[in-house]
Amino acid sequence: MKDVMIVAGARTPIGNFGGALKDIPAQKLGELVVREVISRAGLDPQLVDEVIFGCVGQPSDAYNIARVIALMAGLPVRTPAYSVQRNCSSGLQPFVNAFQNIQSQDADIQVIGGVENMSRAPFVTRDMRWGKRLRHAEFIDSIWEGLTDAFCGQLMGRTAENLAEEFAISREEQDRFAIESHRRAFRALREGRFKDEILSVTIPKSVAGREVAPAVLTQDEGPNVALTEQQLLLYPPLFKEGGTVTAGNSCPLNDGAAAALVMSAERARALGLQPLGRIRAYAFVGVEPTRMGIGPAEALPLALKRADLTLADLDLMEVNEAFAAQYLAVERLLNLDRKIVDVNGGAIALGHPVGMTGTRLVITLLYEMQRRGSRLGAVTMCVGGGQGAAMILERI
Repeated sequence: MKDVMIVAGARTPIGNFGGALKDIPAQKLGELVVREVISRAGLDPQLVDEVIFGCVGQPSDAYNIARVIALMAGLPVRTPAYSVQRNCSSGLQPFVNAFQNIQSQDADIQVIGGVENMSRAPFVTRDMRWGKRLRHAEFIDSIWEGLTDAFCGQLMGRTAENLAEEFAISREEQDRFAIESHRRAFRALREGRFKDEILSVTIPKSVAGREVAPAVLTQDEGPNVALTEQQLLLYPPLFKEGGTVTAGNSCPLNDGAAAALVMSAERARALGLQPLGRIRAYAFVGVEPTRMGIGPAEALPLALKRADLTLADLDLMEVNEAFAAQYLAVERLLNLDRKIVDVNGGAIALGHPVGMTGTRLVITLLYEMQRRGSRLGAVTMCVGGGQGAAMILERI
């Protein structure tokens, strides 16, 4: 087996739904991060064998968004590219594909990543193309429909309610967890812990049709240090009458992009590049769609087994916070130590641009491992449709 290295990684700030990045197409966000990782590595774009990007809701003006991003970022026309979609882990899947390509010698140097602009997700109508003779047309929110499981018919938030019931997780416990996520994320921003991974995004502005000075987004928009339990109590349950899952203790909808440069250890040495870390193992598992959020509790032990490790060997972890109830259920099953999990906050505070998140988690983990001198870390996440994903990483 070849050692597969991650030698560079970068991301945009995460924009709020309808926030600073709302008018920037996903392919443009992807272009920015691809250019950044190639620049950071000082790599000749001619050496890139392939580009792989994850995106959940590919925009209709950029189908096979990976190819569009590659060309916009200035990669040679001959460099192939393809897009992947595994719902919430769409940004983690490209690491796996790159790993497999290196093992099979199908590719060596690969630019991978994940991107999503949920603010630009369209409303759609399915009864106009062939004519609407009478009555009203219906416009469907593609986000709301996409967040509804096609098999069990439940919204993702309803599956979180299922876990809250199963594990007797109270509203108060969920709200307290959400506040802690915001506090950790705000502290990370204040202390500059994300500065190595974030690139600033310049946002064009115009007034009355005339261009004015652009705005510059330098950090994530979501973290709110002033959030209190009293404020969260004002949020009504969204997914079940008398339920406990609210907009305040769930991840929001967001925009952003992240990218990484992946190659074999031999190629990294030949190019004189110092890796951030290497991929030790990964795993995907299926779970009941109605218990979607429990996926990490199944995927992480399998990935650890494949790496010949135990949970006690891990120095640091990123567990995607789709919902507080979902995280807390996983925490209980695995007996996680919160002191080493999501130390800089998670998706409840930072946000969850669904196609971006998997890549973002890996990059955030590797940079924090560098800061702490940690050796072993893990990323794990639940996946809409009833799956779990996990990856074990080692700092080099």
